[in-house]
Amino acid sequence: MKPSLPANTPSIDQIFTLNAQRPDQWRALITLTRKWIAGETDKQPLEQAFTALSASESFHAYPGTLLLHAMEKALIAGRSDEFLTLAGRISFSILAKYYKNDPSEWMITPGESPVNEILNNDAERPGRPYFELLIVAPQTPHTQRNVTLLHSQRRKEDAFIYEPVLVSSYQDAFCAIATNTNICAVAIFEGFGFKSRFPTPQIDNMMAALNISVDEDNLALQLTEQLALHRPELDIYLLTDQHPQDIASDPRASHIRRILYAVEEPTELHLSILEGINQKYDTPFFNNLKKYAYRPISTFHALPIARGKSIFKSDWIRDMGEFYGRNLFLAESSATTGGLDSLLEPTGNIKIAQQKAARAFGADHCFFVTNGTSTSNKMVLMAVAQPGDIIIVDRNCHKSHHYGAVLGGLKPYYVEAYPLKAYSMYGAVPLKTIKQALLNLKAENKLDRVRVIDLTNCTFDGHIYNTRRVMEECLAIKPDLVFLWDEAWFGFAHWSPFLRPRTAMGAAAELEKWLKDPQSAQRYAEQQQALGEHPTDEQLLATRLIPDPSQVRLRIYQTNSTHKSMSAIRQGSMVLVKDVDFYLIEPQLHEAVFAHSTTSPNQQLIASMDVARRQMELEGYGLVSNAIQTALDIRHQINTHPLISRYFHVLGADEMIPAEFRESGFRDFLTPDTHWSDTLPALRDDEFFLDPTRITLLCGQAGFDGTQFKNILANQYDIQLNKTSRNSVLLQTNINNTRSDVAQLIHVLLEISRDIDDKLGHAGPAGQQQFQQRVQSLMQDVPDLPNFSYFDQQFRDDTDGKIAVEGDIRTAFFRSWDPRSYEYIPLHSEECDRRLKEGPLMVSAKMVIPYPPGFPILVPGQVINQDVITFMRKLDVKEVHGYEARLGLQILKTTD
Repeated sequence: MKPSLPANTPSIDQIFTLNAQRPDQWRALITLTRKWIAGETDKQPLEQAFTALSASESFHAYPGTLLLHAMEKALIAGRSDEFLTLAGRISFSILAKYYKNDPSEWMITPGESPVNEILNNDAERPGRPYFELLIVAPQTPHTQRNVTLLHSQRRKEDAFIYEPVLVSSYQDAFCAIATNTNICAVAIFEGFGFKSRFPTPQIDNMMAALNISVDEDNLALQLTEQLALHRPELDIYLLTDQHPQDIASDPRASHIRRILYAVEEPTELHLSILEGINQKYDTPFFNNLKKYAYRPISTFHALPIARGKSIFKSDWIRDMGEFYGRNLFLAESSATTGGLDSLLEPTGNIKIAQQKAARAFGADHCFFVTNGTSTSNKMVLMAVAQPGDIIIVDRNCHKSHHYGAVLGGLKPYYVEAYPLKAYSMYGAVPLKTIKQALLNLKAENKLDRVRVIDLTNCTFDGHIYNTRRVMEECLAIKPDLVFLWDEAWFGFAHWSPFLRPRTAMGAAAELEKWLKDPQSAQRYAEQQQALGEHPTDEQLLATRLIPDPSQVRLRIYQTNSTHKSMSAIRQGSMVLVKDVDFYLIEPQLHEAVFAHSTTSPNQQLIASMDVARRQMELEGYGLVSNAIQTALDIRHQINTHPLISRYFHVLGADEMIPAEFRESGFRDFLTPDTHWSDTLPALRDDEFFLDPTRITLLCGQAGFDGTQFKNILANQYDIQLNKTSRNSVLLQTNINNTRSDVAQLIHVLLEISRDIDDKLGHAGPAGQQQFQQRVQSLMQDVPDLPNFSYFDQQFRDDTDGKIAVEGDIRTAFFRSWDPRSYEYIPLHSEECDRRLKEGPLMVSAKMVIPYPPGFPILVPGQVINQDVITFMRKLDVKEVHGYEARLGLQILKTTD
């Protein structure tokens, strides 16, 4: 058959679609085959479908050319039963992943193939982790001979088993690593071409959007750069027949793990590939913990459950041991010797595990934290700032940042995110607002006291900053700023090539590269000349500022809740560091670790972070791609279903991000004719982007408030979720979700929609009117979201007649420790209304945090205004931290 795609067939570079729908395409092929056999259709549609499928399957080792060629011969000869049998076996093997463990799955007729000894000389494959090796090489007999020689190196003693995927062009190589999540290593032989033999419109669009030109003279090195940008976790090997030492000195060769002389013994390549995978697979702390658990150890330390004797010999709590299993207790210890290590001062396997995690995430340093990212945030703030320092911080950030300011004696300068009143939530903080804060502090001669920009990326509702742009423009105003990016919910994003540049470490890598580029100094000089010697604030706010590369100190901290988006046990968190001045900060960070960490960290938790890193390095790309595609499927299913969409709606990017922050014009993932390449300009340029895995589902149109609907899903349908708002709930997909989860969710929403429809059909005019009134109250009668008012004068440091924005939150916080310093004002009282109108001012003694929306509407020392009172009176949630309804608002007594 001709290697060309039939009309109306998705191109091979529809990378999200092909990766997620591979099993569906095989099932569709089987359906067409059955129709052909039954005489319901002729052979042409089946031939077209098989041709299209063969094109995308060329990027996978299985089923391989042997099985595909057998299917092609059966189809041409009209042997329908043979074709159907092969298609069915391959389809199920792909779905169940049998091909990874059973060598017979690769044979035309199991046990009878003469190529068995060549392709599968590893009868003891079961139990060994499987991966695929991409080989990029020209289509020549010599290439095939090299593949055969490489296969011959495999031994039963090898820890891993791999199969090759052979492509012969630059574009096909990119498509392969983008769509085949089994690929963990790439071997590049020189002499291949650029163009695919199939149409690749999305790759062409991507290269145009990113201004990537083709370097025909150095195609191999250019390919290594692009593969490393898309999937940096891949091991890349370059085989050349030129002088390897000359290539090794090229800066573009930094992404290559090893350069080999192509005519040398292939054993070196084989061993290098296995060694590279083993370095990722190795989990030093987890490995040692397993060894420790199986040693005969007598414990004389204060941990009775260690070894499990107090549990398994008990008549009363043995069921706990049976529930959790013996290994959990065998692996418990409070010792830091005997193969274990100290989390507070690691010198052995924990230190190595942290170094591996730092490398995996593109950081210089990594610290494991066993108290969650709440503790990670406090650690970083304590390490990088001193009492009296000013931090510019999102008022709507997690409470740990506010408490970090309290504990560290820092003075928060609160900046506001843009409001989404219709959904009772906030977006993210506009860059202009952050720049204005810096310029205001500069005008007040306080810029030297500003230490940290502290922002949440991404927000609970999925708003992602343009992290590089924020840091570039802020560093243009103050070049030694420290950035703390709270990425508690965004740790997975490193394993998506589309989202990675918007992570703190992803942006740090780009900035680091930019600072070393000689053109950066030229661009800065050109902008300075254009701005003039004394640019106005208006000019600076309207300009996309470029920092002075000679002055910039790149100081970036990223906190990840590893347990929130990766396979770590609850409260596992990481602090990732990219700080050129870390040698100055390191002692302080260690003190912060001592101050905030427990001296008895959970061993299983530490081990789970070690293992989570291993998983993400070896299969994170595929897991995250699946999570993104799952989210897109949910969005599409809900918003296009004729009945579900009547009562429920997933908000799009254009509804969550105002047009002024979407410079590219990108609207939403579901906009007709939108492809993955269309998101690239938005990801690169737009001020904010929406995390596709976070799904804001409006339920107000169905007459449910968020809390009510969350409880219905949990109590009646066993569907759990986290966050709610007045008229929405937040769903999020992660690496744990499957198609079965999606099917259950859609089934439940359809059942609820049918129930609403039936009730309305029998409710009559009065009942229908009551329903519409409920919907209107949820969707239209929504309270204004209160902004931060200001700190009371006693907690401000006003200068030269200028009212300070930053405040002394610590003094205000501890003022309420004295019972004589506070009083209570009932929220709905006449006294509250009188104080608002006549005074004296009401100053909050507490952090008041309603759930939802989950951000502090009051902090200690903040003046309570009418907006806050109105918002609190309209709240219909029961959980409000820092507020006791029976007493009222805790107010600091005035000093007047």
